[in-house]
Amino acid sequence: MQQPDPATLPLERKASLLSGGDFWSTQPLDEAGVPAVVLTDGPHGIRRQKAGADHLGFHASEPATCFPPAVAVGSSWDGELSARVGEAVGREARALGVGVVLGPGVNIKRSPLCGRNFEYYSEDPLLSGVLGAAFVRGLQAQGVGATVKHFAANNQETDRMRVSAEVDERTLREIYLAAFERIVTEARPAAVMAAYNRINGVPASENRWLLTDVLRTEWGFEGAVVSDWGGVGDRVAALAAGLDLQMPGPDAVHDAAIVRAVRDGALDEALVDASVRRVAGLAQLAVISETDAAVPAEHHDLARELAADCIVLLKNDKYTLPLAEGVRLAVIGEFAADPQFQGGGSSLINATRVDTPLEESQALGHPVTYAAGFTTGGGGDAEALREEAVRAACGVEVAVVFVGLRGETEGSDREHLDLPADQVELVRAVAAVAPRTVVVLSSGGVVSLEGWHDDVDAIVAGWLLGQASGGALADVLSGAVNPSGHLAESIPLRLEDNPSYLTFPGEAGHVRYGEGVMVGYRHYETVGRAVRYPFGHGLSYTAFETAELSVDVTGDDTATVRLRVTNTGERAGKHVVQVYVATTAGRVRRPARELRAFTKVALRPGESRTVELPLERRAFAYYGIEGGGWTVAPGAYTVQIGESAARIVAEQTITLTGDADATPLSLDSAIGDWFAHPVAGPLLQEALMAGATEEQRLQAEADSDLMDMVASIPARQYLHFPGVPVTTDDLTEILEATR
Repeated sequence: MQQPDPATLPLERKASLLSGGDFWSTQPLDEAGVPAVVLTDGPHGIRRQKAGADHLGFHASEPATCFPPAVAVGSSWDGELSARVGEAVGREARALGVGVVLGPGVNIKRSPLCGRNFEYYSEDPLLSGVLGAAFVRGLQAQGVGATVKHFAANNQETDRMRVSAEVDERTLREIYLAAFERIVTEARPAAVMAAYNRINGVPASENRWLLTDVLRTEWGFEGAVVSDWGGVGDRVAALAAGLDLQMPGPDAVHDAAIVRAVRDGALDEALVDASVRRVAGLAQLAVISETDAAVPAEHHDLARELAADCIVLLKNDKYTLPLAEGVRLAVIGEFAADPQFQGGGSSLINATRVDTPLEESQALGHPVTYAAGFTTGGGGDAEALREEAVRAACGVEVAVVFVGLRGETEGSDREHLDLPADQVELVRAVAAVAPRTVVVLSSGGVVSLEGWHDDVDAIVAGWLLGQASGGALADVLSGAVNPSGHLAESIPLRLEDNPSYLTFPGEAGHVRYGEGVMVGYRHYETVGRAVRYPFGHGLSYTAFETAELSVDVTGDDTATVRLRVTNTGERAGKHVVQVYVATTAGRVRRPARELRAFTKVALRPGESRTVELPLERRAFAYYGIEGGGWTVAPGAYTVQIGESAARIVAEQTITLTGDADATPLSLDSAIGDWFAHPVAGPLLQEALMAGATEEQRLQAEADSDLMDMVASIPARQYLHFPGVPVTTDDLTEILEATR
């Protein structure tokens, strides 16, 4: 039997549906056949709280698998891997009675200091968007809804509930909205979560341009817009802007405000009805009767498999890795016995089990000596612990030192990139006596490698890898898995080199995105700033060769890239093909290069494969503020194949017809733009030269300095210069000819 339309219910009942029924569930409307649906955190695992209510991970939750967080998945550069994480999280959501997962998080890593970077994929919007879309498709294939967050320009934790991100529209469109756009248009998530922060002074939850004009009208989003928990100030303004569901609830005060606004004529009831239908639409995802299904035990093995492909081998001098069979090891560092495998806050998972690197190293059959080396809890004698580690390192062939950070969490940003001083001293002391030294890093974001980088033989970026981190690291160190991760964010030499250094995290309630589109590698490559390791860097235990690059133009603004990749080494491995585009075409400053396509291919020793990747219009476009849209400027574009953003191994330049100049002229346009216009320019030149002598014409053509001086003057003001023989009527007539 067809259920009644919830929008036909009394206004008070409709308003009640627009705030939560409790901390984690929507409000049921039994008379309309709308059950409650459970929403809970889950970008890398389900945090289902059946008792207690908090949004910061203080209370215990049901056991679930902690899969690799986004910081690790980003380094996989593997959409299939991200989809498998989504599928597994979706299966556990259903088992635990969860209908809507609050993830993925796809905010851009503007600064390496953001305390929540472990929940985000990358500093690049294409990489973030592709991985986020894959996660959503995998999750929603299990009958569970995804909630893409945090929309938008939510790139810090400092003052996060009210800070205003001051950012121009080109930067928003090209960097901070692009991943959301890809996910919404390609993967169609069930929900989008509005961020806490303001954007150019307007709260994201009350920003009609963001939530309605862009999200719904331009991108065609049909799902529900959900608030972040406690993220709504003015409920009526938020509803009018396009925010459907306020969480948590219930909130009788805000419900009453909606009713009062409708009855006073301040709010159109049609907006209420539209939101009611969208929130009711989430109910199709409700798990009506919670099953007794357990979290699959095999998910731990899956977490281990996935985590191994996220690990980045940064340095490997003298072929230190993989470890030779039976080599005598010193395993050093508190993180080897008590690993840091996830961050804190709303995504904190009650893991079903945790593998430690120490136990997994011992399981490989190596003779292992362990020394803690340091403690992160503030206790212990640092010097004595270091001396014990040095003694352990003296009697072995390889020392593996596990260092990193604790305390990375939602709600606070980092103050610097440095490892704790006692850990740096430990690394240097061990490296001074051990025949070979390997450093394994565990952190939710990049850390400085300065002061010890050159002292060690190999460095492994282990990030936060989830509950199977110990086994995954053992697999890579031993060579059971060939590392294939690549950096999804740059590792600078100094924090001061980061483009956001002078403005992050802002002041007086505002943070100015002064670097514009020059975020991460876009900045470093454009200004020629050296980094310790560039975006896209990652080593392997085998070698790959790129050859036979060809780029075919397939339209005015599209092309196809083909190349041949060969595994020239003696081990099977996975190679990431990175395609960048470099150009100076257009009216705006372009980065030196931008990632525009990528894929990951698995190759046996000696195997070759031809890779074909399309470059659609957006691969060549910039967002034009004047024209209010995406523009492909006519001109030359160099398609580059990179081992990283800093190392290009092949390139080919093509010429695109692009778009005709679509920037509309007006009397307020610069006179230089009038002269540059293909139609208006010649007409204006003819009008100016009407009645001029040949000598005057020659003088005008030669006087380029004068034109440079007046080029930026608005046309209507140019008319008032002495001797200009053109009137407003003349310009208006020329304008008509351009239309």
